[in-house]
Formats: sequence, structure tokens, C-alpha cells
Amino acid sequence: MSPAPRGLVPEALAPKARRIRLHGYELLVDIGFHSFEVGAPQRLRVDVDLWVDEASFPTDDQVKSAWNYDFLRETVKTLAASRRFNLQETFCRAVYDIIAARKGVLALRVATAKPDIYPDCDFVGVELSSLPMAYSE
Repeated sequence: MSPAPRGLVPEALAPKARRIRLHGYELLVDIGFHSFEVGAPQRLRVDVDLWVDEASFPTDDQVKSAWNYDFLRETVKTLAASRRFNLQETFCRAVYDIIAARKGVLALRVATAKPDIYPDCDFVGVELSSLPMAYSE
């Protein structure tokens, strides 16, 4: 099936936003300020949602036009391995700042979660978002 020729999609159905997502990325991070956490890497889940401008979203099927998903994953991975963190807030802010500085990013949401903290909770986490609270998940 070939794509519809340009100009046939009604203006009312034209994309208004372009979001790229990295969700449920789980890795071991040396994080936490309690004495039993220091030096004992623990699971940390990271979610990233970023909205990009039209120029940063491919209109063709060429790899060179794509937003590099590897950049998102490697940014988180490299940062997690770079040092120990006392706080999720600090780690989340560092991921946020690196991605927010990229060309074409219009909005951003980064969330972290420690799933192994309390047996009666799914996770304890933090989130940073450039969106109004009503638009966060």
C-alpha cells in the first residue's frame, strides 16, 4: 500500500504534535542516600516522552531523517554509569537537561521510578515535565 499523495490529508487531520517515547527502560543505578543503598545498585525505571518540531520528524523513510532513539537510551545509560546519585530528583534532572538541550525539542517529560522500595507499592518515583500538569500521564 503506498502512502497518500501529499495534500490529500484534510487540514483538520494534520498532525498537531509529534511525540517520541522511551518507556520502561530499566537499568541498575547506584542511587539512594540510605547507608544500605550506597554501593548497592538498584533497579531504576526511566520513561521519556519528547515532542519535537515538524522539521525534526521525518517525512520520508530514510534513516538519516529519523530522530535517533539510540541517543535517548544511551543518554540514560551513560548518565547512570557515570557516577552515583543520592536522589532520583538529581538523576531525573540530569536526563531532562541533556534531552531538553537538543535541537527540535518542543516539550519534554522524564520520569524515574524505583520499583523495589516498598513491598506494598508499585514504585516510588519523580517526574519533570515542561507540560502543564493536566497533560502529564
